[in-house]
Amino acid sequence: MDMSVEGKPGSGRVRGLGQRLGRMALAPLHTLQIVTGRKDFKNDVLGSERLNRKGLHVWRVKAAARVTEWRRKRLAHLVTPAERDFFAENGFIERRNLLDDSQFRALVAEVEALQAPAREMREGGAVTRRIPLTPDVLQHAPTLAAFLKDARWTGPIRYVGGFDVEPVLSIQTIFGEPSVSKGGKDPQTDLHMDTFHSTAKAWYFLYDVPEDEGPFTYVAGSHKLTPRRLAWHKRQSVLAAERRGGGAFRIPLSALKRLRLPQPTRFAVPANTLVVGDTFGFHARGHSARRSIRVELYASQRPNPFLPFIGLDSAKLPYVSGRKEVISWYFEDWLVKLKLQRLIWRPVGAVKARERPPGS
Repeated sequence: MDMSVEGKPGSGRVRGLGQRLGRMALAPLHTLQIVTGRKDFKNDVLGSERLNRKGLHVWRVKAAARVTEWRRKRLAHLVTPAERDFFAENGFIERRNLLDDSQFRALVAEVEALQAPAREMREGGAVTRRIPLTPDVLQHAPTLAAFLKDARWTGPIRYVGGFDVEPVLSIQTIFGEPSVSKGGKDPQTDLHMDTFHSTAKAWYFLYDVPEDEGPFTYVAGSHKLTPRRLAWHKRQSVLAAERRGGGAFRIPLSALKRLRLPQPTRFAVPANTLVVGDTFGFHARGHSARRSIRVELYASQRPNPFLPFIGLDSAKLPYVSGRKEVISWYFEDWLVKLKLQRLIWRPVGAVKARERPPGS
């Protein structure tokens, strides 16, 4: 005998009741996520069009900004007064000639000689490779290990991020392609913000970055919460709630003028330059006119923005220090096995930073 309710009278009501009960059970979790770093609009609270019309998303943006500013004041000693003023106005810190010539040459030579496990992500025609700087890797790279503890590198990252914690660390290589290529458009070339709150990303460029080979770009001052920016956020949150979309909002170049923002700054900079940006501000990868390779030491920092503690660091737990990138990949692999997510970062074995991917 068929015991299913499919097609039987009232089966639709049973399914509807089940869905409502499921939503009720998840309601406390969805409510708690208001004060976490969750950025998408796919649950019934963050994704409520009614609540976002009343200002839920804008409240999260403003509240996270206040907590971040409170933390940054306690980390002000990590950068110079001039850098603090420049960052407040522009949203990034730039340090050229970070190391002296002999230190820099030794660091680059060590990175060039290093061969270690990596993963890659393809977006359009561009490939991003990351070699995580784990304790195992750094055992064979003493110059690099010492540099990662240098206050000239760590200070700006921790100040911009607002946390005195270890960031995610890797050697990052961008294998760029022209805008029109067989792989399609690279979505990273669209101006976007990473999430609804301040985050820190750092790029220490190991080679000169030409103007026409995909430099990092940033809209100066776009990290500020002006009335126009907040109104823009409210519109975007309502639209995202309608389609249950993501929270890394895009913005066309033509819209910058309406927000009274300048055209993006292009970081076509010499080697030995560090750039640290608050990626709540609008940024993008520049277009590349030809096949290109950009190699950098890369760091990112994005703990829960509502935490008032500047030094609550998961790296203090056993096995975590130096492995934050790898641990995130373990979680991704687990979700892929459960068929809850597609594989984004593909393992490619032990490679060198400048070694081109097969077939590229």
